[in-house]
Amino acid sequence: MNDKFLAVINPAAGGKRCGKLVPPVLERLRAGGIEIDVVETSSQGHATELTRAAYAKGYSRFIAVGGDGTAYEIVNGLFPVAAEPPTLAFLPLGTGNSFLRDFSDRGVEFAIEALLARRSQPCDVLRLTHKDGVAHYINLLSMGFSADVATMRARRFSRWGELGYQLSIFICLLRFRRRPFALRVDGEEKVDRRPCLFLTFSNSKFTGGTMMIAPKADINDGLIEYVRWGPIGRVGLICNLPTLYDGTHINHPLAERRSAHRIDFDLDGPVDVMIDGEVLTLHCQSLDVLPSALNVVV
Repeated sequence: MNDKFLAVINPAAGGKRCGKLVPPVLERLRAGGIEIDVVETSSQGHATELTRAAYAKGYSRFIAVGGDGTAYEIVNGLFPVAAEPPTLAFLPLGTGNSFLRDFSDRGVEFAIEALLARRSQPCDVLRLTHKDGVAHYINLLSMGFSADVATMRARRFSRWGELGYQLSIFICLLRFRRRPFALRVDGEEKVDRRPCLFLTFSNSKFTGGTMMIAPKADINDGLIEYVRWGPIGRVGLICNLPTLYDGTHINHPLAERRSAHRIDFDLDGPVDVMIDGEVLTLHCQSLDVLPSALNVVV
């Protein structure tokens, strides 16, 4: 195997700032003795292709240079083909960098320190099986209101920045769909068909940068952290929005959380989901865990 890191750079990340910011950061790492090769992405999904090709050539250490979406694509380039746990480091120069928030709020500086110190730990990889294939992730899968907002922003307001995000929240509040996402947890006999505002299936604590949506999540416990918020109303949601940032929303009477080994979905068709910041429409079938399948530099 190649001992070098392969930096997979998304130059469009962070409003196209990533490509401009990365050269001095890479020089700092090289000055600290980190050997790095570099590739750049040119389109959505390109990081997955580049990573899979590099892994086949002997690379087993990667640096996601961008946001959560860049890391997501790299993970899906590594799995399901990786036999031994590969290593993934981060240079968070994109818009959303939720995964690293579990370890520090210092962003790039923390990531550089972790690389220079050769610091890593095992990380679970969550595997979503759907009717068209398989997707792997290390942060979060969500359905319902949070996925609705992300989908609205991606498809209608992607170039509007923060204003687009606020508009998406406003429109989704007007529509405010509370609906069931039928599923079974750990082989239980009864299928849960209760309506809810949202469901999340997390490996790490944060999403959206600073929302602590799964405060009990642990990246290497071999479990899915499942959070469900029941049919709360508009006023209730608005009043409780701050609790999504400190994790106390799980104490709400309509909220539930549990740790699970497996989720089996019983959905009638495809639904909009958000996976590690990426918006997809999938007919989800099951969710399970690949324990300690990845080493993360944190």
